Amino acid sequence: MFFRLSTFELGLVLFLVVFGATALGLVLARFVQHRKEHLREPFGALQAALLGLVGLILAFGLSLAVGRYENRRTAVVDDANAIGTTYLRAQLLAEPQRTQSLERLVRYTDASIRLSDAVPKSAAARKAIAEGDRLQRELWRLAGQAITEAPRDSAPRIYVQTLNEMIDMQTVRVAGLNNRVPGAVLAVEVIGAAVALGLLAFYLSLLGRGVITVVLAAGLVTMLLLVTFDLDRPTRGLIKVPDTPLTSLRAEMALPPAATGPRGP
Repeated sequence: MFFRLSTFELGLVLFLVVFGATALGLVLARFVQHRKEHLREPFGALQAALLGLVGLILAFGLSLAVGRYENRRTAVVDDANAIGTTYLRAQLLAEPQRTQSLERLVRYTDASIRLSDAVPKSAAARKAIAEGDRLQRELWRLAGQAITEAPRDSAPRIYVQTLNEMIDMQTVRVAGLNNRVPGAVLAVEVIGAAVALGLLAFYLSLLGRGVITVVLAAGLVTMLLLVTFDLDRPTRGLIKVPDTPLTSLRAEMALPPAATGPRGP
């Protein structure tokens, strides 16, 4: 549910939920001012305990989002390294597999970049994954031809090893993009934060002070929630997984190949 919202819509929803609960707590406290001596102590203990629990939940959700974000960044770097190594070793193949493989590796890098820019599970992402799968099959077919024609050469063998690692890396990247913080955890964070801030506003309003403090706390919690949600949205929002390793590799591929392979088996 949260992932389908745009960044603006997500921020607006979080703002309305958190600040709405805070405002509700302030308003309700005015209706029970005549009973504040009886309510102050139990609600003070309740809001303190709930705030501590919500703090743990927020920290837990943020750690989950940060861990997934770092895994996605690492996967992009590993994918670029695997493609780059495969591209270098493909230059050592004999013709015609050499030229055909290099051309497909360039297209495969373009597909990987498009995958970095696409929203996971969207039509653009599925198209980029399908293009990558098709190119992987073509590259594997060419690698098989290279080994068949030169079974004793070492270049095709080490190329096949790296090509296999490159194919595996796409699976890792796709899994990382689709591995998001469970929606139940995010929902508990939002609901828990709203309830805790509502109780805090209720308690402070009973005491007749701290309205500005609770509003600032609501703003801080809203920002923390937004950062947690944003980290879990790898291709949109304010915090994105950079595709710099892939774009830099693509720029290097525009240069002439560094090595010249044998002309025949």
